[in-house]
Amino acid sequence: ASGLEHAGLFGTAVATMGMLGTAAYILAMDTFGPITDNAGGIIEMSRQPEDIRKRTDRLDAVGNTTKALTKGYAIGSAALAAFLLFSAFLDEVALLGSPLAAVDIAKPEVFVGGLLGAMLVFWFSALAIGAVTRAAVNVIQEVRRQFAADPGILKGTSKPDYGKAVDLVTVGALKEMVAPGLLAVGMPIAVGMTFKLLGVGAESVAAFLMVGTIGGILVATMLNNGGGAWDNAKKFIESGEYGGKGSPAHKAGVVGDTVGDPFKDTAGPSLHVLIKLLSTVTLVLAPLFV
Repeated sequence: ASGLEHAGLFGTAVATMGMLGTAAYILAMDTFGPITDNAGGIIEMSRQPEDIRKRTDRLDAVGNTTKALTKGYAIGSAALAAFLLFSAFLDEVALLGSPLAAVDIAKPEVFVGGLLGAMLVFWFSALAIGAVTRAAVNVIQEVRRQFAADPGILKGTSKPDYGKAVDLVTVGALKEMVAPGLLAVGMPIAVGMTFKLLGVGAESVAAFLMVGTIGGILVATMLNNGGGAWDNAKKFIESGEYGGKGSPAHKAGVVGDTVGDPFKDTAGPSLHVLIKLLSTVTLVLAPLFV
């Protein structure tokens, strides 16, 4: 409406800075969930009365809601940043002598590039969720080993080796995220270098980035909100609804919570990083694709 060619990009940049201006408030809301969750765990381990646990459960349910809201904020800021980086990628390609007025997905090569971008989002999410599962299995095996080796743990006469379980989680988390990290960095390079041989390297990477960003935003929103809903559903049943604890509904809620936790705490937030990483890698390595 202003008649300025780049006014839209400037407005997007201002919107991004405006969202980041409330970062302190958003971070405060985001920490509310983990604090109440840990408080509930401490109360349960210290065998406090049931009414106290019910209070922390209500606070934990509110914390899940605030986390879903703040993660929506995070994905929104990531989307705006990715849009700006995508425009910067097109400008850099134009400076390198191959201007892209439009990304024509009617070309089979370009369409395949976009399809690979959508595929990457689901592949990356699957690897992240699988990493959580494998790390959890390792911890369960270690707990069972300690119970078998020292029966006094269950009787309360001896203390378990907490450090071993913590080491398994931290080391496992780092090892398991190597593959998703390499995939996120290597996929745009592979797409660009492969389709460069067909003469559409930059355009295919642009389609890859565009579709990957859109798919990442949608999937991250679904994972964040869906995971929080599953977690709160279990807490709602435990409050006495639908038969309460021990009922078939509660068993189903526990299964949903088991799936929802890696959704909202691992796969969803990791897609925020993936979206920005794809844009950054393609922008920095744009000369390789032209």
